[in-house]
Amino acid sequence: MSEKKPQWPVASLAVLTGLNLLDYLDRTILGAVLPPLRAEMNLSYEQAGTIGTAFMLGYFLTSPLFGYLGDRMPRRGLMAAGVFVWSLGTLLSGHANGYLTLLCFRALVGFGEASFGTISPGWIADLFPARRRNNAITIFYFAIPVGSAIGYLLGGWIAARYGWRAAFLCAGYPGLLLAAVLFLLREPQRGQSDGGISSVSAGRPGWRVYRELWTFRRYVLVVAGYTAQTFAMGGFQIWAPTFLVEVHRMKLDAASFFFGASLAASGLVATLAGGFAATRWQRRTGTGYAWVLALSAAAAAPMAFAAFSLASPTAARIALVLTMFLIFLSTGPVNTLILEAVPPPMRASAMAASIFVIHLFGDLWSPKIVGHMADRWGDLQRAVFWTLPGALIVGAFFWTWLVFETRRELAKGVGSPSRAT
Repeated sequence: MSEKKPQWPVASLAVLTGLNLLDYLDRTILGAVLPPLRAEMNLSYEQAGTIGTAFMLGYFLTSPLFGYLGDRMPRRGLMAAGVFVWSLGTLLSGHANGYLTLLCFRALVGFGEASFGTISPGWIADLFPARRRNNAITIFYFAIPVGSAIGYLLGGWIAARYGWRAAFLCAGYPGLLLAAVLFLLREPQRGQSDGGISSVSAGRPGWRVYRELWTFRRYVLVVAGYTAQTFAMGGFQIWAPTFLVEVHRMKLDAASFFFGASLAASGLVATLAGGFAATRWQRRTGTGYAWVLALSAAAAAPMAFAAFSLASPTAARIALVLTMFLIFLSTGPVNTLILEAVPPPMRASAMAASIFVIHLFGDLWSPKIVGHMADRWGDLQRAVFWTLPGALIVGAFFWTWLVFETRRELAKGVGSPSRAT
């Protein structure tokens, strides 16, 4: 029966984007409720940062499993199960009766999100040809700033009035119902927008696909830069509202509202502008995606230094908004490059491996590291200043290297993903 359903690429993209929005809402609501949660459970900065680390453990440790399954099994059921599980974990977080229980429930959220986040981009890539793919991926990932913003806005508003537990409950229930929406979609054939399954990778055995991924030069450079950027963003998402409360003396609901609204406005505009501009640049030169990545990271680093060092609350907030804007410019192109730097039958595995690496070496540790340094120095401002902007400099280095590597491949006339030698 399911094979008789029309694929409706635009409708499928709308459904997946809506679910991705819910994904990031559930993921980021923790940052909005962290001050009252920390006060109730009497947690140190480092313990509070570890809650974010627990989510990442559930997320990145299971992503290789879902990447393996996503390249070999029907994807719709895997994605629907992921939506249900992460929503259940969010709901249970509101019922946590202790710190260790909360860590377990946040890890469960990560487990569910790993399935959806690993498999859905490849589904979209199979629906849209290369000339339209980056725009479609950009629309899908514009849910990051919007969903994250709603998480901060909703979480901060509810926590200030009804307590932090109520925020998790309100966020968790919708996903338990919306998981079923995926069964209305027809699953596309893998590689159908690239002429069908490529003989280069068809029939590749088992887990060796993950070792082979690291033979593609551009893929390695994209992921390396993305790891550094993810380290910075992980620290921003957990600690920015708390930074505004403790350093600039804003009230919790005001800080959450400001950060959420700024995230929505800057992220939405930057994600769409960066993605669509990169598409036009890519069509003209073949290096547009790489240039947007390199320039956005290079510009974001000094702006982040300013955001965490300026004494004026107004100037600091403006710099924080501009930093987020610059970071989000790369959202569409970086994920498109992850998918296009490898053959089509490896896309779920490529996304899974990137998720594993960017979180293992990125935001798995950044909230905890910032918290540890804040405890040690007794100064949250000093902790964020010396960690997060520097990570953006590292990202700019790898993505600038990516520009030159892309040029080299174009000069050699490489027409398919190129392996390192």
